Amino acid sequence: MKVTEGTFLDRLGLGRPELRAWALYDWANSAFMTTIIAAVFPVYFNKVAAADLPAGEKLTLYSGATTVALVIIAVLSPFLGALADYSGIKKKMLGFFLTLGVLATSGLFFIERGDWLPAIFLFILGNIGISGSFVFYDSLLPHVAGPEELDRVSTAGYALGYLGGGLLLALNVAWILNPGFFGLSGPDLAARLSFLSVGLWWLGFSIPLFLKVAEPPRRIEADEQSGERAIRIAWQRLRETFQELRFYKNAFLMLLAFLIYNDGINTIIRMAAVYGESIGLAANSLIVAILLVQFIGIPFSFAFGRLAGRLGGKQSIFLALLVYLVITVLAYRMRTMFHFYLLAVLVAMVQGGSQALSRSLFASMIPKHKSSEFFGFFGVTEKFAGIFGPALFAAFTAVTQSGRSAILSVVVFFLVGALILFFVNVPEGQRAAREAEERLHEA
Repeated sequence: MKVTEGTFLDRLGLGRPELRAWALYDWANSAFMTTIIAAVFPVYFNKVAAADLPAGEKLTLYSGATTVALVIIAVLSPFLGALADYSGIKKKMLGFFLTLGVLATSGLFFIERGDWLPAIFLFILGNIGISGSFVFYDSLLPHVAGPEELDRVSTAGYALGYLGGGLLLALNVAWILNPGFFGLSGPDLAARLSFLSVGLWWLGFSIPLFLKVAEPPRRIEADEQSGERAIRIAWQRLRETFQELRFYKNAFLMLLAFLIYNDGINTIIRMAAVYGESIGLAANSLIVAILLVQFIGIPFSFAFGRLAGRLGGKQSIFLALLVYLVITVLAYRMRTMFHFYLLAVLVAMVQGGSQALSRSLFASMIPKHKSSEFFGFFGVTEKFAGIFGPALFAAFTAVTQSGRSAILSVVVFFLVGALILFFVNVPEGQRAAREAEERLHEA
């Protein structure tokens, strides 16, 4: 698959229709990440749905719901990935989780004061929906992009995600801050409408992927029969893939490093607004700061794609982790809204690039015919990376009734993750993946 440098879209990694359609799913789902996870729903849950609960209980309940959702999808991801590879249903599985997430998110429109239990239930379902969809979305990356395109296409997806999530969040914030201008009775109704808008946005902008991105062909292994039961073969493949991880040492080390440092990244993403409000910062200002992250992150995501072309993906991730170390220490000392805005800018510089390059670096070290299976394990690490940090945050908060000590503990995730990443031999990992694909074609 030859890469041309002739057009602006080619240089961004969006030169073909299927690449743009694939990346547009980041645009679609990022509305959930910004409005539901990062900005509006955490504040709405604290102020409205759980208004009658003690402050410490609100934070513990919210963190616990995140943990439950991610544990469920982490357990299911590897098996579902193996099933999708054998049955050739990556897009169908993506559609199932997309539908679950859209329905749950739209259902938040009906949450009012005191409805903390159904709010938490729908929040869990929404998290399962979006996290499950990522497994199959990410697994399509090595099928739509060539080896030399992976970094640019992956970072382009994150950049579009920043733009799409930012645009809808900007509209949501306008509704909430000026409900009367839009003919709404108050900020609570505006917040509920924002939840409904996320569901519609997510669904609508996902359509190009299903129209333009082809379902990768099934690959039947030499010891399998096409008529065998899919579930039995999926379990068999899952066991084999788990055993084969030892032959992909560098992909496995990448998984382990990603598990740890991404835990720190996800903790900052998911707990930023709740943490800021817990130390007395104004809710509306927190939302504006998160909106700032979305738009500043767009050029920096593209920049990381270019940077990876010069330094390599691994070295670029190291740079991002160094910035995250600085962010964590500054967050512990944060006192004013100006500090929060400063941290928002720093996060915007590295958030998209670090996660996009992690995705593309892993994709370059796995065999394409088993992409869903390997990204199922990638999904496990990604979801468990969202479990330990919020759980630790919740535990520290429950004991100390303050989030400051918990936010400082995130430093260890970046240090240990970077140390493991140091031992990943990227060229060797890419060679192992190519050899596996060649063996399949020879068979």
